Amino acid sequence: MDVISIRDMAKGDIEGIIDRAGQIVDKGPGNALKGKVLATLFFEASTRTKLSFQSAALHSGMEYIDFLPEMSSLKKGESFIDTIRTVEGYADAIVVRHPKEGSARFAADAIKKPVINGGDGANQHPTQTLIDLFSIKRSKGRIKGLNVTLLGDLKHARTMRSLVYALGMFGADVTLVSPKGLDMEPAYLKEMKERFDFKISIKNEPEYATADVLYVCRIQQERFADPYEAKMVTDKFMIRKADLKGAKEDLVILHPLPKINEIEGSIDEMKQARYFEQAHNGVPVRQAILEYALR
Repeated sequence: MDVISIRDMAKGDIEGIIDRAGQIVDKGPGNALKGKVLATLFFEASTRTKLSFQSAALHSGMEYIDFLPEMSSLKKGESFIDTIRTVEGYADAIVVRHPKEGSARFAADAIKKPVINGGDGANQHPTQTLIDLFSIKRSKGRIKGLNVTLLGDLKHARTMRSLVYALGMFGADVTLVSPKGLDMEPAYLKEMKERFDFKISIKNEPEYATADVLYVCRIQQERFADPYEAKMVTDKFMIRKADLKGAKEDLVILHPLPKINEIEGSIDEMKQARYFEQAHNGVPVRQAILEYALR
């Protein structure tokens, strides 16, 4: 079964993956996938997604084969789809990360083996969203009714697009905080509100006093024409320890990582900072995703 977009998945399937990941954390995974092979095809740089999928495979009894674009026949001019069709014969499931939107679905349509989207351009990152949902539920005990604040560049962050959809599905209230010009597309938000009828608030100034969960992503400075403006906006939206004095005591701070300068380093030691725990949750959640894809 392919995992291309969170929008393709039924709520029951998502709940099943989250519950299974919890079982894996509490009781261990077993060897349900022993004898299977995972291929990791990453056409973009990755640390957490790639390594956690490889770790998840090993913890589930699988083996994995890794694809390195710079040492492959892509250097000879082989096409993306020919590469996918070739690797299909070597593995039972394939994880693909590619800079072009729609590449994972293109791959899934071309082969019969399950394809898992490890991120396609600025489009979707469904497995990260499943990790986010698991991390929120594990930290807060629920998702429904929470105030989840998403802060940063919401226009270009694929993680945020997937997450808004999932939060709407699970009945959270969402506050979107971004610099002007880096807002999430209004048409996309209109579609989400019509689909799930949940509360969305939009702000262009940093504010998270009422947040139960603060999810931060970086301001993509490379998208600014003026470097000075980029620095000004980045400094304004940086989360500092002093700024958290008015926040809820049980606030949970998440980040898909890597973080650059959007969260002050001293926050790492605070109990509210859960982003490294969130990254570690990638292993059990992706074990559950592999089971889902291969069942």
